[in-house]
Amino acid sequence: MIPRIEYYRFGTLNEALRFLRNNPDSKIIAGGTDLIIQLRSKKIEARKILDISRVSELRYVREESEYVKIGALTTIEELKNSGVIKVYAQPLWRAVNNFAVWQVRNTATIGGNICNASPAADTVPPLIVLEAKLKLQNIERVREVKVEEFFKGPGETIIEKDEILTEVVIPKKDSSWRYSFIKLGKRHSHILSIVSLAAGLKIDDNKIEDIIIALGSVAPTPVRAKSVEEYLRKRQATSKLIEEASGEVVKDIKPISDVRASAEYRIEMSKVLVRRALNECLKAYSHGIKSG
Repeated sequence: MIPRIEYYRFGTLNEALRFLRNNPDSKIIAGGTDLIIQLRSKKIEARKILDISRVSELRYVREESEYVKIGALTTIEELKNSGVIKVYAQPLWRAVNNFAVWQVRNTATIGGNICNASPAADTVPPLIVLEAKLKLQNIERVREVKVEEFFKGPGETIIEKDEILTEVVIPKKDSSWRYSFIKLGKRHSHILSIVSLAAGLKIDDNKIEDIIIALGSVAPTPVRAKSVEEYLRKRQATSKLIEEASGEVVKDIKPISDVRASAEYRIEMSKVLVRRALNECLKAYSHGIKSG
């Protein structure tokens, strides 16, 4: 049973930010798919709830000349149905297509999925690969941080008590990039991932010019596979090289054993998913499939 809590709801961002400045101990609720469960299970405590679900100015997908911008209250279902996301944020689009059931997708928001800071958050590895930034705002100023720098640990972020995540900013990359997203779970979707992986690959004249790989559920926070990236960057793209590089991922991850899988299984599957995702990117090149 949820203990007695004071509940506040505002219709504008300015009102919500002013309230938060004066009540920094408040917990923010948007879709509520995570917070309500956490309150019921007493994993977190709250005396005041700030409901921002009706702040309509934070619900949008906008295409600009150099960026795609997503309001923090945009639902996962809206991202799934967005042609802009499908074209310019392909790994994110793939992730939201494997995100829970439609009832949850219609309620859950991208901002909530990020701020919940679960190591298994499916939207985060794709956003890292897309080199997205987050806009954090209080009543006085706005600051931007890289997605990969936002997390401190399970359930912990760098957001300050008087700040709200207002926007996700994704730079448009050139069409030479190819992407992949793979989620490993007991079912294809609708469940927390055992391992999830997003990859982006840029090849020129069969040489790997640039590469970004990010994984979820294999460390206290989503992580970059920088050892794999460094092993591959500026080298000729071959399946043999990718096979060799996949083993480097063990240097970047620190998985635990839990009810979903053992640490050892996650390590082995991380190698498999790195290899599979990068070969998928290579296959896209050979078939002339464009991303972004």
